[in-house]
Amino acid sequence: MSEKKPMLTLPQALDFLLAAAKPLADMEEVATIDANGRVLAADQSSLIDVPPMDNTQMDGYAVRAADCAAGLPLTVSQRIPAGHVPQPLAEGSVARIFTGAMIPAGADAVVMQEQCTAEGDQVTIAHQPQSGEWIRRAGEDILAGSTILAAGTRLRAQELGLAASVGLATLPVLRKPRVAVFFTGDELAMPGESLKPGAIYNSNRFTLRGLLQNLGCDVTDFGIVPDQLAATRATLREAATEHDLIITSGGVSVGEEDHIKPAVEAEGRLNMWQIAIKPGKPLAFGEIDRAAKAPAFFIGLPGNPVSSFVTFLLLVRPFILRLQGVADVAPQAFALRADFNWPKADRRNEFLRARLNAHGGLDLFANQGSGVLTSTVWGDGLIDNPPGQAIVAGDIVRFLPFSALQN
Repeated sequence: MSEKKPMLTLPQALDFLLAAAKPLADMEEVATIDANGRVLAADQSSLIDVPPMDNTQMDGYAVRAADCAAGLPLTVSQRIPAGHVPQPLAEGSVARIFTGAMIPAGADAVVMQEQCTAEGDQVTIAHQPQSGEWIRRAGEDILAGSTILAAGTRLRAQELGLAASVGLATLPVLRKPRVAVFFTGDELAMPGESLKPGAIYNSNRFTLRGLLQNLGCDVTDFGIVPDQLAATRATLREAATEHDLIITSGGVSVGEEDHIKPAVEAEGRLNMWQIAIKPGKPLAFGEIDRAAKAPAFFIGLPGNPVSSFVTFLLLVRPFILRLQGVADVAPQAFALRADFNWPKADRRNEFLRARLNAHGGLDLFANQGSGVLTSTVWGDGLIDNPPGQAIVAGDIVRFLPFSALQN
């Protein structure tokens, strides 16, 4: 009788997955305006200084600071809206200037309009400016040639705006990971169908597809596959042909109706794990062979909806991000106060569904069962509770917000 292997810790399982996840080599050039959610394939440098010229932060008057010392009226010699090129500022005069407009040669300060009194073409300035006051200097934000975005950056709205601000019309990005999904279980039905005795609706199909789309994957859905070894093997072969990763839900245990393990072993290789997390535990990772190509990766998730959701967030998300070339795949975590008691410590690393309350602490969802999907909608994130750790109200716990785990 073979000795039962100990369950892996979450860090051990994650290290193994990330070591296998080599970034995709293929890249493409896309319009910056269409690059939201994509991952940069190369460092990007600025084409220009930002700002490209000295300009004013305020509506007011461009002046020579020395001319303001006497407090005498000064003549308005020109008007400078944003986008216009000014004339040099004559000594003893001022220029009416508007936010973002270029500072004229000779001016060394801007006085805001609230500190000035205008009568016709004369302005009296009730403030002695310092040289440089209210002037944005050319290049004070970005210098031409400096790196503004690093390879491996996952592009959000603000990164796109930054790229556009320095004139980058296109960006080199890694291609989207191609992910195939299918779901095993004769008990599964789709919303809109009538439920037969013993059947359940396939919630995991909707959850996993949404999570994959949030990560910018091209998803092919092979639907519900019958609980048959031949059908499972056939779907694995078909899915492997044009996809980088195959994800399944259900069938990763060792029962007579769990066909994922033998199917993957017949079509490739499998590392079958039990991970010391709750909810979760069963996870299958391996490869599916394909002719004339490197094998496709395979990850089999548990069938319970919360277990599937949590294991995706903790293990599949970082694996996919690493395929995309993202270097830092660790989610943002916060140390927050628990406003509840959790006396029943578990031997596994627990991930408890909780949400922020009005007092800056965390409340716990009453039912932490692996089939209670309402806990993921009610909650704002997961408490990462170490093995053997009870929680007493007032304890500081590690909190992983869903907002940091789903993009």
